Amino acid sequence: MNMSKPSVAEVRAGGQPEGIKERRNEEHWAGRLYMRDVSPYVSTVFVRMGVPPNPITYLMMAFGVLAGVVLAFGGLWSAVLAAVLVQVYLLLDCSDGEVARFTGRTSVAGIYLDRIGHYLAEIALLIGLGIRAQGGFEAGGWVIAGMAAALGAALIKVETDNVVVARAKAGLGEHVSEAAMQPRSAGLGLARKAASALRFHRLIQAVELSLVVVVIAIVDAVRGDLLATQVLTAACVAVAALQTVLHLVSVLASRRLH
Repeated sequence: MNMSKPSVAEVRAGGQPEGIKERRNEEHWAGRLYMRDVSPYVSTVFVRMGVPPNPITYLMMAFGVLAGVVLAFGGLWSAVLAAVLVQVYLLLDCSDGEVARFTGRTSVAGIYLDRIGHYLAEIALLIGLGIRAQGGFEAGGWVIAGMAAALGAALIKVETDNVVVARAKAGLGEHVSEAAMQPRSAGLGLARKAASALRFHRLIQAVELSLVVVVIAIVDAVRGDLLATQVLTAACVAVAALQTVLHLVSVLASRRLH
């Protein structure tokens, strides 16, 4: 293998180990559906240029935040551009890990930066949505609503990440079995399955939200107002608040912390 000029097939083989698309709570559906088929081509370019993985992650962060900024400007064009930027964000999210694995440069810092990038993208997009619903860069209730939804989205990630933190501080291993993730109560178990099946939590995730916003922007353009965007913003606040509580209960009611 020529490490300076590897083929796409070589980067794919080294950067996408077996089972990567099946990782629970790690691999996005868009990655499994199409992005993992595209990302090795971009990863190969980065490898040939000698770009380390962490700068790719920084670039991912920039595109995620930029999507939120663009979305805030309003209009159909900004919704479409924000969705495109989120797709680039997702592409880079796949690529940084592939480059790290292929070049043997995986690191704790890389994992940390990747998590921060996910926080930033969702927070920026939800705040941008609130500004968009307000109709401009001025203080108002819809801006506060977008910030509230962003806070909820961040708290959900905090609840997830702090399971690992709490286990590490208690001297437990990072891995949590499928059985340990199930609620100890049969009723809560059914509720968890129902919530998982409905997947309403995806509304506040970057990829899904960016696609929904495009549809909503078309509705606003047809109507000539911001009602659809405002309804979407209110829905994001409701989903973020509900999911924050449900996720906390799910963690505490399971054996993840034992």
